[in-house]
Amino acid sequence: MKKQIISVLASFITALSVTGTNALSAGYGQGTAVDEHNCPTGAVEFNSAYSDKETYSLTGDKSRIIITFDQGYENGYTSKILDTLKEKNVSAIFFLTGDYAKKEKALVRRMIDEGHVLGNHGMTHAKIPALSPDELRKEVMSLHQYVLDEYGYEMQYFRYPCGEYSEETIEQLRSLGYKTLFWSFAYVDWKTDSQPSPDEGFKKLTESAHGGEILLLHSVSATNAEILGDVIDSLRAKGFKI
Repeated sequence: MKKQIISVLASFITALSVTGTNALSAGYGQGTAVDEHNCPTGAVEFNSAYSDKETYSLTGDKSRIIITFDQGYENGYTSKILDTLKEKNVSAIFFLTGDYAKKEKALVRRMIDEGHVLGNHGMTHAKIPALSPDELRKEVMSLHQYVLDEYGYEMQYFRYPCGEYSEETIEQLRSLGYKTLFWSFAYVDWKTDSQPSPDEGFKKLTESAHGGEILLLHSVSATNAEILGDVIDSLRAKGFKI
């Protein structure tokens, strides 16, 4: 399954666009309007300009949905999420911060052992466009080297903390050998004291499904841990590969 994810990512044909000047930073969001394929038009429009810069918010495989998780800290649900992914034979991408990689070694090793892909979410979850080139390199590559040394795993994919990016940082990340993944659907699942109900979460995740989707979830969500298996079953019933 890990090889399938990497193969799909390698075949991406769409990427992100940036509004404003090179000096400006922006915050990514897929928007709420959708096209005739149920794909958020914000993601589609973002995908028009940067395929040559290896920056993506959709996959090139319209039959597949890729599930990704941002791992800022552990809230007790990742093990259950991994259990579900194993049961459903699904490989996901887990974007790690430095704090997570250092504190949750057993879970990270389990991710690797069970065929998931590790991504780089920054050593300190810093606001990337605010960093100097040297600071950006340190933020990204110090975590890259730590994961390589500690786990023998070389990361290839980066996700911006909070989706904040700039044209300069897109180029800088590419020069560091990284491909950048944004997303084509996310919802407010990270507020641990204000979780969507399981019914609400299930409805959002299944009714928003679209071909080529990169789904962003947070593993701190009790709702996500509870509904993930049912969501995967529903998406497969709609004809999507997961």
